[in-house]
Amino acid sequence: MATTPYPLPRSFPVRLSSICFPGIVAALVSLVVGAAEPVDSHPELTRLSPKQAVWVDAQSRQLIVGGAVALADGPIEFFACPRKTKEHESVVAVDATAKLVHTGLLAIGLRAGNPASFYPEFKPATGDSVAIAVRWQDETGDHEAPAQQWVKNSQTGQELDYNWIFAGSSFWKNPKTNIEYYQADGGDLVCVSNFPAATLDLPITSSQANDSLLFEVFTGRVPKRGTPVELVFSHAEQENPAATN
Repeated sequence: MATTPYPLPRSFPVRLSSICFPGIVAALVSLVVGAAEPVDSHPELTRLSPKQAVWVDAQSRQLIVGGAVALADGPIEFFACPRKTKEHESVVAVDATAKLVHTGLLAIGLRAGNPASFYPEFKPATGDSVAIAVRWQDETGDHEAPAQQWVKNSQTGQELDYNWIFAGSSFWKNPKTNIEYYQADGGDLVCVSNFPAATLDLPITSSQANDSLLFEVFTGRVPKRGTPVELVFSHAEQENPAATN
């Protein structure tokens, strides 16, 4: 049996009130309340869920989604995924489900099309063209940049030069439970490789095979892992060029 190097008193009557000073109690209460009710970063906007970081700015027709940097270098298949899904191959992990992001995109007037299909021949995703910006802070101040600047074409060395397409993913029903699942909730939120479950995809052929991934993190432009960020989704001002890749 393990023993303690110091003798312990056999009786040590302690009343809870004698150690719970009012200040400590207040601090503990505030911590518990804070954990249950996180501070709203955008009280002036419409929040779509009390527990998920998704806001609609109806006036500017923008959707704001909170998250953090998941990868600062390496090959990627996604620009953004829901947290605890595919962070090992995404630049950003968001604090929201893909389904709720889809709802937010509809709320700002974007129209979903269809994800990419592969048989009998490849057809790229269809839907409205979506612009994505990234906001973050560091010791030098506040920053905002197009999401394309964080993605590098591994073949050309240039930043991504396409907007994303609101493909809309799809639902799958479990035949045993009859419960429907929004497929992009598995991770396929903002893709840079083509996936049939993508909420947002690129309008070009982009393989998901590990030995031929077309895109990587634009190292040096992306802040360190864990840096809080916000993604700002809006209508793209310009349509994509023809899909010629």
